[in-house]
Amino acid sequence: MSVTVKVRKTGNSMSVILPKEVLSRLNVKEGDELFMVETQDGYSVTRHDPKFAHTMEIAEQVFDRFKNAYRELAKK
Repeated sequence: MSVTVKVRKTGNSMSVILPKEVLSRLNVKEGDELFMVETQDGYSVTRHDPKFAHTMEIAEQVFDRFKNAYRELAKK
């Protein structure tokens, strides 16, 4: 899907209004956060924070590696 949007001045900032079809596909509503990720071709808009997702993957690896130690600590 390709969508064209206009950049508009809003106070001292610039803004882009996303059409309701785009908001529906992203499954977002007013107040939700969107993340812009720089890609080779420009920017990608996404609902999830890729840096946070990567951090959680690393945390899961650490938790998995030391699960016995965490179990013992949880008993105390």
